Amino acid sequence: MLRIKDFSVPFDDETPLAQLAAQRLGVRAEEIVSVAIVRKAVDARRYHGAPLLFVYVLDVAVRQERAVLARLRRDRKVERRQPQLRPPILERPLGKGERRPVVVGFGPAGMFAALTLARAGQAPLVLERGQDVDTRHRDILSFWHGGAFSPTSNVQFGEGGAGTFSDGKLTTRISDPHMRDVLEAFVAAGAPQEILYLHKPHIGTDLLRTVVKNLREEIRRLGGEVRFGAQVTDVELAGGRLAALIVAGEERVAADAAFFGIGHSARDTYEMLYARGLAMEAKAFAVGVRIEHPQDFIDRAQYGADAGQPRLPVADYVLTYQDRETGRGAYSFCMCPGGQVVAAASEAGRLVTNGMSNYRRDSGVANAALLVQVTPEDFGPGVLAGVAFQRDYEARAFAAGGGDYFAPVQSVGDFLAGRAGSSDFLVPPSYAPGVRTARLADCLPPAVCATLAHALPQFDRRIPGFAAPDVPMTGIETRSSAPVRIRRDRQTFLAERTPGIYPIGEGAGYAGGIMSAAVDGMKAALAYLEV
Repeated sequence: MLRIKDFSVPFDDETPLAQLAAQRLGVRAEEIVSVAIVRKAVDARRYHGAPLLFVYVLDVAVRQERAVLARLRRDRKVERRQPQLRPPILERPLGKGERRPVVVGFGPAGMFAALTLARAGQAPLVLERGQDVDTRHRDILSFWHGGAFSPTSNVQFGEGGAGTFSDGKLTTRISDPHMRDVLEAFVAAGAPQEILYLHKPHIGTDLLRTVVKNLREEIRRLGGEVRFGAQVTDVELAGGRLAALIVAGEERVAADAAFFGIGHSARDTYEMLYARGLAMEAKAFAVGVRIEHPQDFIDRAQYGADAGQPRLPVADYVLTYQDRETGRGAYSFCMCPGGQVVAAASEAGRLVTNGMSNYRRDSGVANAALLVQVTPEDFGPGVLAGVAFQRDYEARAFAAGGGDYFAPVQSVGDFLAGRAGSSDFLVPPSYAPGVRTARLADCLPPAVCATLAHALPQFDRRIPGFAAPDVPMTGIETRSSAPVRIRRDRQTFLAERTPGIYPIGEGAGYAGGIMSAAVDGMKAALAYLEV
């Protein structure tokens, strides 16, 4: 098997890949046995007037492989494919009298910890405070359409975690052999095959709901148990190590090992664990707004005259800015092409936004968070000071929107001019239940406002029209990452000072998205199995 790297093809070239691979290798088409896409990306940079390109990594089986490789021995982009060494899935069935491990939280980290444990024969018990994804979906839609807010069944809490109601992005900055295991598990559970090779894979919330249900049923098929509406409200320690979990304030579940994949919004769990003496520390996170544009505007900005071509995916963007005077940066985050802004509160009387897209990304509206990092220097001393900081500004946003979960919205022009009132927006704000015009400065930290005010004109230089006066911004976004880190050992994944507890995923401060959280949960489970 040969691997062809950095193989660029004009995006509108519909020649079969096998024929293109044959041309690249200098052989006849009939000598190609098979072609598999390893990676596919869009290159829209148009260097020296070049067209938009699809850039592939291909694995090609070809007759007379040795002769072809010898002829191309000086070609650095053609090589013999090296076998990928992937760690085996461990098997370690429960021993007689051994307590089954418990997984607290059923987001990506908890889900893949539970799946790994179930595959090993450990029959894990999963305790999730929220509801199953179908019930959760109904509760969320009801809230978005004016119904009651549920503190236990919302965008943050429930089966699949916060990522289930997002864009379903699977991009990550980590590089780990277990990433392939996660992607293959998603595909086996119903995700599109293309996520195995796309440079920017995503599932979309509509498909992700089915995927997480199928993963849950696979865990059950392997002997695991998954319970919903089962919030862990306390832990019982004996001699400094875990002895039991308390569910809903009354049920005692004896446990020697518990994987806490609680998510970044489980503030009451943070408070409980801190009170029980777990080693924790405050960490930086980010605060900002959601900005929206017509999707075809972003497509034209990125693809030029080729925008709208059916072979091209809807376009996205990444923007960054660094203030030289303050050293503080602003950046786009969780960009959702063809999506919508959603109400993502997890506590009554507070308002939070997030972005979401379905698989087809066909809403016609692009949105992204524009965020500014805040640090303990901004929110003060104390392990849970960041939590209090988030709550304060979320309550201000709730009040600014009118106190009924409508979100405050302001045009870029009004924001930069320090006024409010304009409601003639380039695109209608998509946030549900609804929006009201307000001054975003009333619900954002001053340093965040100042940095965004400096960043927006710079972003407009990168994408002309990005910061046009009538572009809407909806507030506020506070849940980009956890405000605390639960300290743990790097090798064993065990919490410092508290054996038996495994802090995992985004809520513990060790991940930043679906993929990294899933890998973290899997690796923690493997560390447990190897003991």
